[in-house]
Amino acid sequence: MKTGSHDSAASPTSYKGPDGRAVREMFSQIAHRYDFLNHFLSVSIDRRWRRLAVAKVAEFLQPGKTPVCLDLCSGTGDLSIELQRRFGGDVVASDFCHPMLVLSAGKMRDLGLDSRIRIVEADAMETPFPSDAFNAATVAFGLRNLEDPRRGLAEMRRVLKPGGVLVVLEFSRPVVPILREGFQFYFHNILPRLGAWISGQKTAYTYLPDSVRRFPAQRELAAMMEGVGFGSVGYRNLSGGIAALHWGLK
Repeated sequence: MKTGSHDSAASPTSYKGPDGRAVREMFSQIAHRYDFLNHFLSVSIDRRWRRLAVAKVAEFLQPGKTPVCLDLCSGTGDLSIELQRRFGGDVVASDFCHPMLVLSAGKMRDLGLDSRIRIVEADAMETPFPSDAFNAATVAFGLRNLEDPRRGLAEMRRVLKPGGVLVVLEFSRPVVPILREGFQFYFHNILPRLGAWISGQKTAYTYLPDSVRRFPAQRELAAMMEGVGFGSVGYRNLSGGIAALHWGLK
């Protein structure tokens, strides 16, 4: 399924991501309020989006086989937990922000999942995992934070087994005009103020709408995935294009 808009889209060949050290520091500063703000500022729609991402992974897995999954840019572990609950197999949760992983580890201990979800501190553009290791890889709201998303996508393809699936959940461009106007007002005027007030960190919630604006839109991201070698690439708009799921096979 390929439906979307080219409006204000960054070219998949010209896009350059943010400075990785600055991103790591920024997320370290907001880690303590990250989960609350995700759910509060999205009115908990982010929970449904993650469940849809896991459902998309399931569409490409062999029936009856327990997959080994990799969740990159895993943050505090919400998507990793959804993957483990859905498939029951082993999951690797990997992020380069240590405070996020500390919170993730605590959450998994509380849920009794610490023996099934392995936490690895690593950069998504250069992971320590062997090639052809995972049946599925996911990244939620993290691809646009990489200095070089193409390199990150190529790394995700490297660690997937042949036939393995990558599912990307990311903020995108609303495709319904009325929704787009209302969302843009909220995203650029209200969300940064609320985020700064609650987290005590202004930069992160100014960075968020700016990073989404600069990141390639739906079709451009699909083209980027194809450009690093993924096949059967497609995408689906969520909530009118506020977010989108992208997928591709190795």
